[in-house]
Parts: sequence; structure tokens; C-alpha cells
Amino acid sequence: MKSLHRHLLAATLLGALGLGAIAQAQNPPAGAPVMQGERGRHDPAKMEQFRARMQERMAKRLGELKQKLQVTSAQEGAWTAWTAALAPTKLQRPDRAEFAKLTTPERIDRMRAVRAQRNADLDKKMDATKTFYAALSAEQKKTFDAQGMRFLRGGKRGPMGGHGRHHGA
Repeated sequence: MKSLHRHLLAATLLGALGLGAIAQAQNPPAGAPVMQGERGRHDPAKMEQFRARMQERMAKRLGELKQKLQVTSAQEGAWTAWTAALAPTKLQRPDRAEFAKLTTPERIDRMRAVRAQRNADLDKKMDATKTFYAALSAEQKKTFDAQGMRFLRGGKRGPMGGHGRHHGA
């Protein structure tokens, strides 16, 4: 969580200082996927392909976890509720032109609102995880403890975008 807070603070400071445009002007590292089309906008087709691949990966990982847990028919409702809560939520990004017209305090307020929404979404995922965990047997809990948290902390990427990943975990 400390890493997430550091990144949020850095984003706030960069936005407040107006350095966002400078950071965007930098070229991506070699080999990084480029998802921008004309005029620097994200290519919607490539973004949709990326989302589809991420959803496929998540479905595969959830299927593997369900198999390892040996979810019973009595637990199916809790499983369905948990996996539904893990579905990615799309945050509304402000229009760049509109954002540029805002004063620094207004930008900070917008960034705080986005942060609050992200935190609320993550709280929803964590609460659903606790509810699902309570429905598991002792043996299933051991398996979940070893496997399941990666769905919250994201493994390499996930709901927290990898920021919640602890090295060595």
C-alpha cells in the first residue's frame, strides 16, 4: 500500500506542476507495446484487443483457482459473487483539454476524486474476497491463502496494476 500511496502522491505533484505533458512526450521504452494512433490518442482497436487478452487471462486463472479449490455446488453462489466483484471497473478519465483548463486546486480535487473511486473499488473487491473466504472449508482456505491473494494484489498486473505486489511474495 505504501507504494500505491507514493505513486498517487507523485501523480498529484506532477499534475500540480504541469509536468504531465513532459512525461507524455517521452518515447516508450524499446519493445514496449505502442497503443497510440494518430494525434497521440489511444488506438481503440488495440485497447480493445488488450482488454480482451486480459479478460481471457483472468478467466483462465480463475478457472484454475476454482479447480484447485474444488468449489462445491453449495459454494457456487459465493464463487459467482466473488468473481463478479473482481471484474475490472473502468474509471472515467478527464478529457485532457478540459483538465488543462482547470486550476491546480481543481486538478488536485479531480485527482482526489479518482483516487477515492479507485479505493472504493478496491474495498469492494476486498470485502467480496472476505465474504467468499468465509464460505470456504479449512482445506480450501489453505489453498486460497497460497493462491488467491494474487487476484487482489494483481500478480504482475491486476486490480492494483501491480502496485500492490510485494517482492518476494
